[in-house]
Amino acid sequence: MVVNLPDPEQVSSPLQVGLLTWALPPEKSGLSRAALEIAHAVAEAGANVRVFTLDRHGRTRDGALDIIGCAPRGGLATLRRLAAFGHLAAPLAFRGAVMAEHRLRPFDVIEATNWYAPGAGIAATRRMPLVTRNSTPAAISLAQDPTLRNRFDRAGATLIERLSARWSGGLISNTAAHGDTIADLYDVPPPGPRHAVIGLSLPQAITERGRRATYPTSQNPVELLFVGRNEPRKGFDALCGAVALLAADTAAGCLPAFRLTLVGAQAEDVAMLPAQAQSFLRLFHRVDETALHDLFEAAHVVVAPSRYESFGLVYQEAMMFGRPVVACAEDASARLFVGESGAGALAARCSAEAVAAALRPLIADSAVRARYAAASRAASGQFTRRTLGEQTIAAYRSAIGSNGRSNRASSSARAPSADMAA
Repeated sequence: MVVNLPDPEQVSSPLQVGLLTWALPPEKSGLSRAALEIAHAVAEAGANVRVFTLDRHGRTRDGALDIIGCAPRGGLATLRRLAAFGHLAAPLAFRGAVMAEHRLRPFDVIEATNWYAPGAGIAATRRMPLVTRNSTPAAISLAQDPTLRNRFDRAGATLIERLSARWSGGLISNTAAHGDTIADLYDVPPPGPRHAVIGLSLPQAITERGRRATYPTSQNPVELLFVGRNEPRKGFDALCGAVALLAADTAAGCLPAFRLTLVGAQAEDVAMLPAQAQSFLRLFHRVDETALHDLFEAAHVVVAPSRYESFGLVYQEAMMFGRPVVACAEDASARLFVGESGAGALAARCSAEAVAAALRPLIADSAVRARYAAASRAASGQFTRRTLGEQTIAAYRSAIGSNGRSNRASSSARAPSADMAA
């Protein structure tokens, strides 16, 4: 009797995945929160995931995840301080850590963000497929400072991002519009077979808390919430200008009392505002996850007037809590998630006057807030951890297929000296 044994190459086994991130929670950036959520989603979809992070040293566990710190030391730490050339320090640090792990337990695929291209060193080796998930590019997120040093630095960041994207075996963007932006900026394929569109999910803690949250019954003052950094891309300048206008309206008796809570801001960020406007503010430089969820639950309106978001996690977080969103029509993600769903109001442009105009009806009228809140709740939960994990695994397998045989299958044929040379 002839027994047909399966081809070892065709036997399905858990993918060995490395995920590169600049930081992990408790660091509060959307990039760090998204990285941890992606890692858990991929692990729950059946992969073995090791996360490499630049914000620490040592090795820990987070549930099913191995967390490996690889903050630059010595010469790489010194290199990191140089304009433009300093952007090579992180890719080199990640490459050293990944290759050391690869010799112990080979990877099938590595995922990294495009932002400052932490996976560039991996892509340059051509030893394993890199999948780049596109956040906001440095060319968009960095302030357009005209000084020669900063122009040089920004050009260096954009170049390494472009090269890393073009060397990647696969690309992922959070929305089709963002994918088109990435394709134009980096000269890579638009969304299609090699460029997947996969929305991000929210951590289970915020999903569970948001679903239980009821809309606030108290209306004095009307609570507004902003979560983000003091940077032009987030529309922080327009929001500050809007607060000054709205504060004057309230002082004149034309608008009910309101309070704006800024998470991620410090006193010096609002020092330019008149004292009257500052009296309407509450500032938190950092908060833990529970406190952040408390602030979402207490808010009547979430204000997120970004000029550009690759996805806009704050929109999804606000909708999970059923909170109206005031966003900016300049951002394609805001038009898609907030405008099309009716989950909030869009300022016509990212200016103080336009943001104030969008906020006035929500501050003034509880019925308007209630209508937007109902639409926001209905639009929530579009993206789940399960779909994120399954679609990401599919993108990984496509990149592996385009790269040839699995690294695990071919690594035994490589001489150790070749590994060391990489």
